[in-house]
Amino acid sequence: MSRSKRKYTGKKYKTFHKKRKRELERPSIETVIGQEKKKKQRIMGGNHKLKLFSTSYINVTDLKSNKTSKVKILKFDSNDSSKDLNRRHIITKGAIVETEIGKAKVTSRPGQHGVMNGVLV
Repeated sequence: MSRSKRKYTGKKYKTFHKKRKRELERPSIETVIGQEKKKKQRIMGGNHKLKLFSTSYINVTDLKSNKTSKVKILKFDSNDSSKDLNRRHIITKGAIVETEIGKAKVTSRPGQHGVMNGVLV
C-alpha cells in the first residue's frame, strides 16, 4: 500500500517514486443484467478474481426454508449505494433485483466474486 499524500498538518509529501505495479488501480466493474460475461483477472500474489460484467441469473437463498435456487432476474429494482448506480441499473452488493420468486437483495460482490448471490427480501 502507498502512504498517504498528506502529513497530519495537511502539508503534502513530496513524491519520491512513481506508482508501482502493486499500487495499480483498475477500473470498477459495473455489473448489469444481460448475457453472461465473465473475466479472470490476476491479482497480487498470483491469486485470481473473477469479474462479472453481466448476468441474467442469481442464486437466491430463502432464509425461512434455508433452500438456495438459481433463478432468472426479471428486472433491476434499486441500488441504495449510489444515486448514479441506481439510475444506470448497475448491480453491486446491496442492490435489489426482481426475480421469478420475488425480490432479492444481492449479498455477494459480483465485480470481484464473479457470481451473484442473494437473499429473499
